[in-house]
Amino acid sequence: MEKLGLPKPTYAQVHAAVGGGLENAFSRIVPPEHRVDGLRIFSAYWEKIMLEDLKVMPGALELLQSLHARGAVLAVCSNKLGSSSRPVCDALGFTPLLRAVVGAKDTPWLKPDPRFMAHMLQLVGGQADSSLMVGDSPFDVQAGHNVGMKSWCVTTGTHNADQLRAAGADAVYPGLPELARDLD
Repeated sequence: MEKLGLPKPTYAQVHAAVGGGLENAFSRIVPPEHRVDGLRIFSAYWEKIMLEDLKVMPGALELLQSLHARGAVLAVCSNKLGSSSRPVCDALGFTPLLRAVVGAKDTPWLKPDPRFMAHMLQLVGGQADSSLMVGDSPFDVQAGHNVGMKSWCVTTGTHNADQLRAAGADAVYPGLPELARDLD
């Protein structure tokens, strides 16, 4: 925003803008006449720093390893760019445990469009009625439900338990270790 000569958004404004992909987030906080330049500036910066200070969420690697060892087919579907999601999964050590990592620009769709989740299920050979969407936003809940999947959420993102329940989450947990206990 500084490079565009615009005031910095507040934390609350950024928090409210998150979800639905980068371009949608920008449309909520950057005036239309600055969006193209803003996306260019942000993207160049993001490419430089996206792997800095990257940390695995508590319980994430253990959960993926446990599920993988039990034969579960695992995938990441994100509204973040696929070209960012894949290096992040690599850096965190997730990639060997995943069948696929698909994000924005990899398909014409984003969550919660049912075509995105249908594509993911087809890609990994899954069926909605025997699959589980794990996420942290109303977009994730809706994406799973749009194709008939259960949607469990953790409150480690930008939405609290009340917001996730209001969105229709089938279960809400404070973190992945608690979610993992219910998967057992």
